[in-house]
Amino acid sequence: MSEKKRTLLIVEDDPALQKQMRWAFDTYETVVADDREEALTRFRRFEPAVVTMDFGLPPDPDGTSEGFKLLEQLLTLAPDTKVIVLTGQHDRDNAVRAIGMGAYDFFAKPFEPDLLLLTIDRAFRLHDLQQENRRLSTQRSASPLAGVLSISPEMQRICRTIEKVATTNATTMLLGESGTGKEVLARALHDLSPRKDQRFVAINCAAIPENLLESELFGYEKGAFTGAAKQTLGKIETANRGTLFLDEIGDLPSSLQAKLLRFLQQRIIERVGGRDEIPIDVRVICATHQDLKARIVDGRFREDLYYRLAEIVIVIPPLRERQGDAALLAHAFVQRFALEQNRGVMTLRQDALDAIDSHRWPGNVRELENCIKRAVIMADGAQITAADIGLAPPGSDLGSLNLRQVREDAEKGAIVRVLGRVDGNVLKAAEILGVSRPTLYDLMHRYGLK
Repeated sequence: MSEKKRTLLIVEDDPALQKQMRWAFDTYETVVADDREEALTRFRRFEPAVVTMDFGLPPDPDGTSEGFKLLEQLLTLAPDTKVIVLTGQHDRDNAVRAIGMGAYDFFAKPFEPDLLLLTIDRAFRLHDLQQENRRLSTQRSASPLAGVLSISPEMQRICRTIEKVATTNATTMLLGESGTGKEVLARALHDLSPRKDQRFVAINCAAIPENLLESELFGYEKGAFTGAAKQTLGKIETANRGTLFLDEIGDLPSSLQAKLLRFLQQRIIERVGGRDEIPIDVRVICATHQDLKARIVDGRFREDLYYRLAEIVIVIPPLRERQGDAALLAHAFVQRFALEQNRGVMTLRQDALDAIDSHRWPGNVRELENCIKRAVIMADGAQITAADIGLAPPGSDLGSLNLRQVREDAEKGAIVRVLGRVDGNVLKAAEILGVSRPTLYDLMHRYGLK
């Protein structure tokens, strides 16, 4: 069987020229449209990588208004589409304007079919290369901290701390609201450590009933209780020579806190129903969204256990306090989920970025991730709107700081927000902010931005 032909969309209102182009470009599956509305319909249906279009389209065949509208709409729906514009012999100004808007190339009428076919072939190859590059970029081997995408100085300081602490055996406590990425950082601590080739074992202390949690952590011997048909290793023993991650440690029952403390002090365990002391070599990382010091005051968490667990404490800020991160993460999630869902190239519209910036994200990164995934699936076109994400338009919020503080906060806030929106592109951010690139680098250095 022959390979399926690639689809080429031809937007042309002259029937004779339509016929000529279909014959000249028969190596492709040609789809023809007579006007802007029909072109948009066929573009949405067939999603061609390359489009040739005449600028003079009904109801303005002698003008260019319909052509420019169509070009803008096509590139909004799919920015990677290669649009080749066909213009009049002396219409260079409009051709240059079209290139500035994002058209791939232009040809003056009458054109040589062979030359235009070469340009079409090159456009398809370039589109394929860009798609392959994007695919390879998403599949390249990730660094241990690749899961942490941030432009905020606070998160970058945390990443530097993770890199320093990872090489040690210090018991580390990660504090932060649900959805801030505690497990991502815990895995980074493991992957950057000398134990990276051993097991990373995680257990959620809040997800397992109290009467089962002890045997899950410490294991049990055969016959230790009804149903214990064989000797079973617990999570601590399974993680030997590796890393043990105790998630939601604040919900650990009081009855187990003393036993966990003994293990942390002596690094030995006894299985439930057993008498043998088993030495364990393991790095312990724990995490919680609870205020452990308040629970100590209330008598619900042992103070001595807290200080055993808190050799190194890392506090992860919520997403609402990480200026610029929400938009930056949203861009990354759109690319990831568009690839997973086979939606092609998708982008965030300005109203979506405004809504993302102003939303408080009580569920933090996890909430943002879920919202973007839903939006990618539900969006009608290639652009995601605030309505697709399910957010209301942002309101206004006036601060009450002194004038100098307002100026500094506004300047720093503008820089981090713009860097987030342009996906970290410093040159593009400088253009939007109206400063030179060296000036922007100076400002980033002043405010501790990297």
